[in-house]
Amino acid sequence: MTKMILSGCNGRMGRAIASIAAQYDVVIVAGVDLCDAPSLSYPVYKTIAEYTGEADVIVDFSHFSALDQILDYAVEHQIPAVLSTTGYSEEQLAKIAETSKKVPLFRSANMSVGINLLALLTRKAAAILGSDFDIEVVEKHHNKKLDAPSGTALILADAAAAAFEDGKQYVYDRHSVRKERSKDEIGIHSIRGGTICGDHDVIFAGYNEVVTLSHSVSNREVFASGALRAACYMAGVTEKRLHSMNDLFGDL
Repeated sequence: MTKMILSGCNGRMGRAIASIAAQYDVVIVAGVDLCDAPSLSYPVYKTIAEYTGEADVIVDFSHFSALDQILDYAVEHQIPAVLSTTGYSEEQLAKIAETSKKVPLFRSANMSVGINLLALLTRKAAAILGSDFDIEVVEKHHNKKLDAPSGTALILADAAAAAFEDGKQYVYDRHSVRKERSKDEIGIHSIRGGTICGDHDVIFAGYNEVVTLSHSVSNREVFASGALRAACYMAGVTEKRLHSMNDLFGDL
């Protein structure tokens, strides 16, 4: 049984994690959230520093502003942490990298195992197909999503660009410039509508043939599942460094 502290427990992802935690032999020993919620099966604190009990791992699905207290607690108590929050600044990312030298940390901008597998396949496809194929990334999300393009779309574009020595130029908008598409581009396009949970396509368009790699999410539970897999992996980790989905793939 893995004992977990869940930061952001009252949010949508926190509730999704709690709903399936038992399937992964995980017990939530404490929740952390600034927002009040109906009574839960575990104690909830306003700050993580208030919890003085035992834990094997911390999972954070709260807000990037909570990073400092999460990292300080992880180092002080030597508890590995899974950082699932997005929106970190460059300064915060640097702090995460530095802190990982003191306590094992795990970070992924997308906790879906399928999306991270898609990124690996995208890089391999780009390396094999090369510059003969134009690369376009299309992402679709619900009409409440604030940012565009999605962080996941950028993960996929970065994966494709990494296959090329000189990288690629990202193009987000074509309507203002009338010119042919250049070979050094990766087009990134955003669609917002309805309740789409998250769809991503990576299109490799060549001469008389098209290869498309796709991933579709129908429920947030896939992100909760990925976070719980990462939590179980990190609970058994002692190596002080920044771990990622690639490490989890090897463990699986």
